[in-house]
Amino acid sequence: MAVKKKAAAKAAPKKAAPKASAKKAAPKAAAPAKKLTAVKEAFTKTQIVNTLAEETGLSKKEVGAVLDGLGGLVERHVKKRAVGSFTLPGLLKIKTVKKPATKARKGVPNPFKPGELMDVPAKPAKTVVKVLPLKKLKDMASS
Repeated sequence: MAVKKKAAAKAAPKKAAPKASAKKAAPKAAAPAKKLTAVKEAFTKTQIVNTLAEETGLSKKEVGAVLDGLGGLVERHVKKRAVGSFTLPGLLKIKTVKKPATKARKGVPNPFKPGELMDVPAKPAKTVVKVLPLKKLKDMASS
């Protein structure tokens, strides 16, 4: 009998979890879709904070804190000895690519002056940041 009680106790929390997630999903579906207009000039940081504060109902200070937190989160993902990639779901993916060092080369044809040879200096190894657009962002640009 003790085994049945333990199994029943373990099963009860599993049933409670789907109800909580169902309640969270309901308010998102109720949000009305707004018609978005094109922006004629690029926003400054202040304009971005003001616009997000108006649209979300948060204070400017809270929106600024969220943006700063997002910047810190990206830094923690792409810095040295970190995972090397960060995804902003649906919008973009930021990843780091390690480029190896190149050796110095002499007598390479100059692509800008045909027939002339040039020397290419050595370059150290470096880490390059790449930002890749995801499907939702590509769809936004095409519409």
